[in-house]
Amino acid sequence: SGGERGRLHLAKTLLQGGNVLLLDEPSNDLDVETLRALEDALLEFPGCVLVISHDRWFLDRIATHILAFEGDSHIEFYQGNYREYEEDKKRRLGEEGARPHRLRFKALK
Repeated sequence: SGGERGRLHLAKTLLQGGNVLLLDEPSNDLDVETLRALEDALLEFPGCVLVISHDRWFLDRIATHILAFEGDSHIEFYQGNYREYEEDKKRRLGEEGARPHRLRFKALK
């Protein structure tokens, strides 16, 4: 199936090594056992891993730095895991400011 092929490609990529991994929603379509194995492999990966994910629990387990687009073209760089970033965001912006809002894009000049 497509999910099995995806898991196989992910495993081969992790075994090949490298300096940088770019992963877009890597936790999608993974069973719990495979997800745990992926987390462990990413935590042991010696290079840089850039992960795009909506899975907050997964991000909390693997992230050491967060690059967040917080609205009005503001980009926040935070050193820590996702839970710590969320706490910092509430401290900086307050409860209302930390809630998700639709992004407004600025026109290109």
